[in-house]
Amino acid sequence: MTERAEPSPSQEDGDQPIVFIVDDDVSMRRALTNLFESVGLKVEAFGSAPQLLQAKPPEVPSCLVLDIRLPGSSGLDLQSELAKANIHTPIIFITGHGDIPMTVRAMKSGAVDFLTKPVRDQDILDAVQTAIERDRKRRDLNKVVSTVRSRFESLSSRERDVLSLVTSGLMNKQVAAQLGLAEITVKIYRGQIMRKMGAKSLADLVRMSEALGIGSGKRDVQT
Repeated sequence: MTERAEPSPSQEDGDQPIVFIVDDDVSMRRALTNLFESVGLKVEAFGSAPQLLQAKPPEVPSCLVLDIRLPGSSGLDLQSELAKANIHTPIIFITGHGDIPMTVRAMKSGAVDFLTKPVRDQDILDAVQTAIERDRKRRDLNKVVSTVRSRFESLSSRERDVLSLVTSGLMNKQVAAQLGLAEITVKIYRGQIMRKMGAKSLADLVRMSEALGIGSGKRDVQT
């Protein structure tokens, strides 16, 4: 595979997962590239952290196979930089010079695995599969949250007040007292909220509220 600083347009097409490799050892990059491509994965290989950081984040499930020791910034430094940039691509560390503190730091920061060279093919393939599945689930969840947030933004200010109180466990009568409304008015608001949010039940509404971080005892509403 030809190495480059950013993915080619063809690799951005479709939803096929991508494995990114960052390793300053040319032979290691080539070996990993051949291995991943042999099982049908797309691959982008880089020789340093700055090259990866210049690339556009993928729009498909992906993972990063990262050497712990790199020229300039280390793999652990790159892990921190990606987190600060709000890039949550799952990382698999590989190293020929690992130690316990290094492993602990990597795993506590969210690494999927920490493998020691020479790496068994099946071990790295298993780790990549786990990482890609983790990223796929994260992306699916983000899509759901984005949809729920869009629906929430369609609610009026008063509807949001009612939603917050209802999903924190209050009954209609209690919500009415809290907001200075008639109980029948609260029922009308609830019906409007259910329709706008696309909720089939109160349980659905509670799950949506939890995804958005609202409800759960919140009492800061407009009066």
